[in-house]
Amino acid sequence: MEEKGPRPRLYRQLNQYCGSDVYPFHMPGHKRQTSAEFLAEFPNPYGIDITEIDGFDNLHHAEGLLKESMDWAASVYGAGRTCYLVNGSTCGVLAAVCAAVPRGGTILMDRGSHKSAYHAAALNGLNIQYVYPQILEDFGLRGGLLPQDIEKMLINAKKSPVQAAFITSPTYDGVVSDVGGIAEICRRHGVPLIVDEAHGAHFPFGDRFPASALACGADIVIQSLHKTLPAFTQSALLHVGAGSERIDTGRLEYFLQVFQSSSPSYVLMAGIERCIEYMAAGGRGEMDRFADRAAQLRAGLRKMRHLRLLDRDVIGRAGVYDLDISKIVVSAGGAAGLTGPELAELLRRDHHLEMEMCGADYVTAITTLMDSREGLARLEKALLEIDAKLEGSDVPAPAGSGSADHFPRAVLPIHEALARPARMVPLESAAGRISGEYVCLYPPGTPIVVPGEILTEETVGAIRAYRERRLPIQGMRDHTASAIGVLM
Repeated sequence: MEEKGPRPRLYRQLNQYCGSDVYPFHMPGHKRQTSAEFLAEFPNPYGIDITEIDGFDNLHHAEGLLKESMDWAASVYGAGRTCYLVNGSTCGVLAAVCAAVPRGGTILMDRGSHKSAYHAAALNGLNIQYVYPQILEDFGLRGGLLPQDIEKMLINAKKSPVQAAFITSPTYDGVVSDVGGIAEICRRHGVPLIVDEAHGAHFPFGDRFPASALACGADIVIQSLHKTLPAFTQSALLHVGAGSERIDTGRLEYFLQVFQSSSPSYVLMAGIERCIEYMAAGGRGEMDRFADRAAQLRAGLRKMRHLRLLDRDVIGRAGVYDLDISKIVVSAGGAAGLTGPELAELLRRDHHLEMEMCGADYVTAITTLMDSREGLARLEKALLEIDAKLEGSDVPAPAGSGSADHFPRAVLPIHEALARPARMVPLESAAGRISGEYVCLYPPGTPIVVPGEILTEETVGAIRAYRERRLPIQGMRDHTASAIGVLM
């Protein structure tokens, strides 16, 4: 029979990419180090890809091998309970929000959250009270959340009680909020705190990295192992804090079954277990050595004159409580008109370095304990060479910060907006209308616009600028981002 259409080529292209000299400053955190120590006893994935046969337990009703494994993992992290996730942090966020807040209830939510949190609110018909992150104006990045903002909202919410609070820390760019202060405020008000710590799975294993939200007193913490540790993509954990009485674990178990595959991968679960085993032993020492390498890289990048490194000098302003030094965020702002996509392309084309993501005028590189000294040296050399060729003003002085003014105003709950009819209008004429769809840059996955929010001139201008710079816009029915769905 004659084949029609294009031939399959994904695995061929993956082989080609992995055999090239392109260095990955992106997820997953194992950085494709196939000969690394942590893989010494790990078998070929095809050889251990099984289903729920006798003796291997069932993730959705764990009583034996998997229960023992997750109980052991909880002891490593100091959690009251730890659950393995094979559908990434996304399923953990969905389950946590739906378990903590009854249908039609109210959640206090960080407006800088990942899109999965908004999807959870929409699916469960929740009302959202937004707390807005501060803004690092000179970088155009989200800062942290102020504990006093959260306390003020919890006090003002007495007439319409909040059932849970949801925050993101660290951000995609490594900005950490005062989770301990926020957790104490939530405890005083009897509100469970859920922390999306997807980008902080490495925090518990290194003294030179921020404290984990679990250690700071959060009730539920979701971590993506694959983002910053040696684990397969989609590998994640959900922890319930030790002694937390504000979480109904029965509801949580139910929603984990709803949002996870009914055929969980034993390859992924074995990878999760091996990752934790490695990190609990030799991985801790390697994290210290990695911190030295990261500090050396940062010291070198401080020599840049036109490009600018997001560094620890931002701590103490714009709600930044701490900074993850493993995230290398470099801004091109003020560098002879260089944009983030252009900087990413220079690194890719001329230096064979692939970044995790780029924004309008910055790039983000993910570094992990699996990065070699040589790989980090390549990044430093490349950025210094690019910087030396640039013209423009020297790095700008730090600016002030803002918060809610940078986000559209919500006038309808997400689930109501999604249920209403919408029509497509040209983006240029959408200001003042209520959005009927999401607008996201992915990565990082934080919505620029959420259904039910009023589109402003500033927001429309930002979407247009992202479109012109060919940034990855998702959520819009018009994939060209020329038109947007608004409520009729």
